Amino acid sequence: MKCDKFIEALSQKVKVLEVTRQYEDQVTALVELNDLPEAVRFLYYDVGGYLSTMVANDEREINKHYALYYALSIEGGKMFEGDEIEQDEKCFVTVKVLISPDSLTFPSVTPVVPACVWYEREAYDMFGLVAEGLPDKRRLALSDDWPEDLFPLRKDAMDYRHRPDMVDHDKEPEYNFLKPEGSGMVELPLGPLHITSDEPGHFRLFCDGDTIIDADYRLFYQHRGMEKLAENRMNYDQMGYLAERVCGICGYAHAIACIESAEKSVNLEIPARAQAIRIVCLEIERLHSHLLNIGLACEVTGNYNAFMHLFRIREYSMKLAELVTGGRKTYGNVVMGGLRRDMTGKEIKKSLEILQIIEVQVNEVWDAIMDDKRQVKRWTGVGILDKQVARDFSAVGPNVRGSGIKRDTRYDHPYDFFKHIEFEVAVAHGCDVLSREMVRYMELKSSISIIRQCFELMPQTAIIIEPELNVKPENFALAYDEAPRGENVHWVMQGNAQKIYRWRCRAATYNNWPSLRFQFRGNNIADAALIVCSLDPCFSCTERVTVVDVNSKKSKILTNKDLKSFSRTQKDSPLKDIRC
Repeated sequence: MKCDKFIEALSQKVKVLEVTRQYEDQVTALVELNDLPEAVRFLYYDVGGYLSTMVANDEREINKHYALYYALSIEGGKMFEGDEIEQDEKCFVTVKVLISPDSLTFPSVTPVVPACVWYEREAYDMFGLVAEGLPDKRRLALSDDWPEDLFPLRKDAMDYRHRPDMVDHDKEPEYNFLKPEGSGMVELPLGPLHITSDEPGHFRLFCDGDTIIDADYRLFYQHRGMEKLAENRMNYDQMGYLAERVCGICGYAHAIACIESAEKSVNLEIPARAQAIRIVCLEIERLHSHLLNIGLACEVTGNYNAFMHLFRIREYSMKLAELVTGGRKTYGNVVMGGLRRDMTGKEIKKSLEILQIIEVQVNEVWDAIMDDKRQVKRWTGVGILDKQVARDFSAVGPNVRGSGIKRDTRYDHPYDFFKHIEFEVAVAHGCDVLSREMVRYMELKSSISIIRQCFELMPQTAIIIEPELNVKPENFALAYDEAPRGENVHWVMQGNAQKIYRWRCRAATYNNWPSLRFQFRGNNIADAALIVCSLDPCFSCTERVTVVDVNSKKSKILTNKDLKSFSRTQKDSPLKDIRC
């Protein structure tokens, strides 16, 4: 079966204590704690894996230990021609270790696999698990004034919503930005709020004159605690609804990955027609996301004409979404077992007409952009993401494909209806802003082709089946899709009574952030906003709401009734004393 040869190879390097299979292409190997770095390094570099996610989990109720799951997509290093595993052998291999609650320590994998750095920092924030040898032990997801002995995702942290007294900001600890050594260095702050970004992110650029020598950044200003919320009070369909709110651009991709992780954990196969429509919605998201990013990459450099034309075309993608789902966003359509809404023949015909308009107009505008020598010059050679750096940090999406690495979840691990679809993975080799925008343009064309194929091949089946949830507590599985920004991965472990025990949401941008500092280096200060734009970051995707009354200093969970009442009330609204 898939994965067996890789488990056998791993067994030659380290002692494998136990092997469990979650799905046909997903297997987990339990290894000794001290063997963790070598096991992950071997699968990552020697076998040819990329780090899809790492999940920390409080399993004291199950086996009296904490656990770590390092999930690797085994697909080949893809650093040169032929450095790729055969398609029918690609799979996910997870390395698992158990950590004693008495020690709470584990050997860091980051020194040998840099892609692990954010995951291991977050493991401390959320669970108090200390990575010995981790080069960067600063907080990641929690504020610097967070109590040292409160770890929100532990199972006994039921009062995680109740924050301590209001902070005295004059005495608040200051985040320790990593500053390069040397004299004459100018420290330039960018953010937390900045005109080129709708979301908060605090960047520090360390410059010699106008040249950026290094950079560091502080994110997670809006961490929302959704994983904890889902553990306590949500069923699977409600989780999918919450997952759609992870991001305003690629929320549908999060909903699909979330729901399909639950479907895989109970071995539920949805109807083919529902699979096809899910793919259509995912590709519509790619259309309006890429049109947005290319437009912003033009706007940042002063090309407002191209920006306005691309936004005009983007409106057609919203009309397309309305034909498929009934709303200008593709939200609210995904449930366990399929979809809520089908498409009529008339809607499909109209959709094909709109696709033709989008295709013609996108080509016209892109040709005009490429004919603008000033625009091309502003993108060329800026924000270099070296191919080896992209490999070391498991970058995803246009970021990694723009550095010449042929990574695309639709190609490496075809899901849903993609086994019936033909498309070419868009790859460029310049490693710069121009290459990343070229990848997005090529993906606009392939998305149009994919949607057409889905409409052409879509079978006349049901769009939903009643799921028979043979819930087996402690079963887990991961699901994935290729969102506009790259691979989204959701990991779910089942609990009792159709509730989950652990949900780990990993957005594409989470894997792209750590390598950003390398893209800043050697560029001008004026290029900083453009480099961040070409990453196409989603701050909220990365940061996964506690509501606090500023008068009583007590937190409150808002019910559906509360939210409806507040939204209807404007004068003397109870929300005036509420902070999120």
